[in-house]
Amino acid sequence: MRAGRQPGQALRMAAEAGGGAGGGLGEARTGVLAAARFGGDVPAALREAARDPGAEGLLGLTACWRVAVDRGAGLAAGLDRLEAALRAERDQRADLRAQLAGSRSTALMLAGLPLLGLLMGAALGADPLRVLFHTGAGLGCLLVGGLLEGAGVWWALRIVRKAEGR
Repeated sequence: MRAGRQPGQALRMAAEAGGGAGGGLGEARTGVLAAARFGGDVPAALREAARDPGAEGLLGLTACWRVAVDRGAGLAAGLDRLEAALRAERDQRADLRAQLAGSRSTALMLAGLPLLGLLMGAALGADPLRVLFHTGAGLGCLLVGGLLEGAGVWWALRIVRKAEGR
C-alpha cells in the first residue's frame, strides 16, 4: 500500500506472497482473492472469511477496506492501526493464559491430594483402601468425597475457562 498500489492489487500480492492479509485467510482465501481479482464484493468476502475460527481480525480489515475504497482514506494507516490492535489483543490473551496457568495447575494439584493421603496412610500402615472399600462408613466417605472432589475440580476448571473467555 505504501508503494502506491491499489487495495485490490495489494491484497492479491499479499495473498500470493503468503503473508499479510492473505496469510490468515485459510479456506476462504480463494473467495477473497476472486472478489479482489474480478471486482467482486471484497468486504462481503472478508466478512465471510472472518467466520473462520481465528480469523476475527478480518472484520477490522473489512472496515478499513470500506473506508479506503468508499471514502478514499489511506488504507495503509488503517492497516497499521489494525495490526497494532490485533497484536495487543494477542499479547493480552497470551498474558492471561500465562497468569491462569498457575490457577489451573493448583486446581489439578489439589485434585491429587486425596491420592497422596491414601499413599501416606498406606505408608503408615493404616490400610486406608481396606477401610474405604470394606466398611459402610468408608464406602460412604469414598462416595461423598469422590462427588465433592469431582465437583471441586469441575468448578475450579470452569472458573479458569470462564476467565479465559471460552
